[in-house]
Amino acid sequence: MNFAIVSRGDERSDNVKAKMKQYLIDFDLAYNEQEPDLVISVGGDGTFLEAFRRYIHRLDKTAFLGVHTGHLGFYTDWTADELEKLVIEIAKTPFHVVEYPLLEVIIRFKKDEKPLKTLALNEMTVKTLEGSVVFDVQIRGEHFETFRGDGLCISTPSGSTAYNKSLGGGIIHPSLEAIQVTEIASINNRVFRTIGSPLILPKHHTCLLRPYQKDRFIIGIDHITKTYSDVKSIQCRVARERIRFVRYRPFPFWNRVRDSFIAEAKPKEEWQ
Repeated sequence: MNFAIVSRGDERSDNVKAKMKQYLIDFDLAYNEQEPDLVISVGGDGTFLEAFRRYIHRLDKTAFLGVHTGHLGFYTDWTADELEKLVIEIAKTPFHVVEYPLLEVIIRFKKDEKPLKTLALNEMTVKTLEGSVVFDVQIRGEHFETFRGDGLCISTPSGSTAYNKSLGGGIIHPSLEAIQVTEIASINNRVFRTIGSPLILPKHHTCLLRPYQKDRFIIGIDHITKTYSDVKSIQCRVARERIRFVRYRPFPFWNRVRDSFIAEAKPKEEWQ
């Protein structure tokens, strides 16, 4: 089996990467950054998102696994202290794969430029450089509402525990193929009326945002944020592609939610 390791880049993560790489090579696995069957993220959720982005072109051939080297990460199943146990599992045990839905985002431009199509593991957010955004929100080709506010967040089920949750969005189990549309500080008056609550759309429903007046926006795809001009529309739906997670032991989604948001936190000195 070919494997690759993506490290956060701090001393501890790099040390874990070096040890794991050597251990796995000693077990006759091949280190291959170009065509890995397994990608191991060492760090936190940000590192996992970076690994996902790096191998986004190989989602049908590559599975992902996370090791956290700080406080608990939502996408990381293993701790640095479990390194030797994990190496033996990888080397000796066929892994089980769990698939999660992704978000497909298509940004179209006014000047007939080639549309930008990409995928998000967590969410897509759209805001403006100044003032409010105003969008015609269409669902399945039909006008739903005219939104005015600070922006919109459209998330995957696994991303529903990230920025979406801080906006008051609901938590969706990743077994459901859906996306969630959550408002960011909407304005409601005699002119603008929004639903005022998150919308959960199934995989066969497409959400299309058409901007009024302004055409320059700050668009975030997971941890990458860029400014785009001449935006004609932003289309979001459940992607055909899915991300594949490696599981060597059960780690139910609701356990992750509990451990991330409810369970008593360890003192900071115990993180290391």
